[in-house]
Amino acid sequence: MSAPAYQPIACADHERLEFAALTRQWLELTVDGVVQSLLPLDVYTRDGEEWLRAQYATGDIRVIRLDRLQF
Repeated sequence: MSAPAYQPIACADHERLEFAALTRQWLELTVDGVVQSLLPLDVYTRDGEEWLRAQYATGDIRVIRLDRLQF
């Protein structure tokens, strides 16, 4: 079963992620309904979808599709 079609996020939210990655600023974001502390490392596009590479408070680094985030 494939993931639902990608839904682009608001430009302001995209810019917030890019700025946080540039300034190494931790953010509180909701990922799949769970509030998480994330350090954005990179925001990029692949295959028509936008992705965030982020470090969690636990130290784990994961890649998250941007439409899974709530700001």
